[in-house]
Amino acid sequence: MVGLTLTGMLYSLLFRRTSTFTLIIAVGALFFQRAFNQGTDLMYEYINLGLWKHIKHKNH
Repeated sequence: MVGLTLTGMLYSLLFRRTSTFTLIIAVGALFFQRAFNQGTDLMYEYINLGLWKHIKHKNH
């Protein structure tokens, strides 16, 4: 008997049942949303460096 390949193992462990496939999609979407949100926040802060948030302490 031939052993399972990597793709065969992934299929049998993660994608065979609809419930586990749905759970993987939901968890992946949550991680993507979190990473995308943090990335855009960092980009926004970098682009707007020197605006009110960064000089507020000098004026108060």
